[in-house]
Amino acid sequence: MNILDKIIAHKKKEVAERKSQVSLKDLEKSAYFSAPVISLKKSLLDDDTGVIAEFKRKSPSKGIINENAGVAQTTAGYAKAGACALSILTDTEFFGGTSEDIVAVRQFTQIPILRKDFIVDEYQVVEAKSMGADVVLLLANVLTSIEIKQFATTAKWLGMEVLLEIREESELNSVNILVDCIGVNNRNLKDFKVDVKRSFDLASIIPKGFMKISESGIDSAKTIHELKQAGFNGFLIGETFMKEKNPEAACADFIKEINNFSLSKS
Repeated sequence: MNILDKIIAHKKKEVAERKSQVSLKDLEKSAYFSAPVISLKKSLLDDDTGVIAEFKRKSPSKGIINENAGVAQTTAGYAKAGACALSILTDTEFFGGTSEDIVAVRQFTQIPILRKDFIVDEYQVVEAKSMGADVVLLLANVLTSIEIKQFATTAKWLGMEVLLEIREESELNSVNILVDCIGVNNRNLKDFKVDVKRSFDLASIIPKGFMKISESGIDSAKTIHELKQAGFNGFLIGETFMKEKNPEAACADFIKEINNFSLSKS
């Protein structure tokens, strides 16, 4: 059993337990459930750098990445630095996140929040809205095309946007008109090896009309520039920031580097 299989097996048990404890009606009572959604698509179109800054405490491959960073302080720093959106891990067992992380951040931020988790049940989409998330992540290598359409339909009914993550060309068969953004994960979730070349390989065959996001392994302004040239609009960056003692300062420095690199090429 690879790492992804272990995560999904655990997630299904975890979600079943949560469903038995908190009903959909209870989720709908959240103060954030009827709040307006902040569009990731618009944010990416309006932003020059396209940085989606991620908060995660640990990972299955690296273990503890940063156990001292506070989610509120770090994400506020990300926003101040110029990130156009936030990605927040809510998986507890493997990534050290919690649902409360998004709730804590939603109280002050006015930029889009992506709930980063392994969604295996429609319940988690409703749960994401109750936390205050604007976007849900659906994994093409975990869900069937039918499940993706079903979960995306629920997300749209709630006013949310959908980021569909792919890694293989064949997974583009899962794309439907309810999807807003297509992300290419440069990290293989089965062994957690990273290769940014994956984004370049898939860039030209992603259908037009979708925002393109490159995820993982991005650590230089030059790579951002090259990905933009290939047609990508957004860049999800986590470990590059989180491995530093001060992730928000690392984010600010990186965005300055992107802007300076762009000026040098103009």
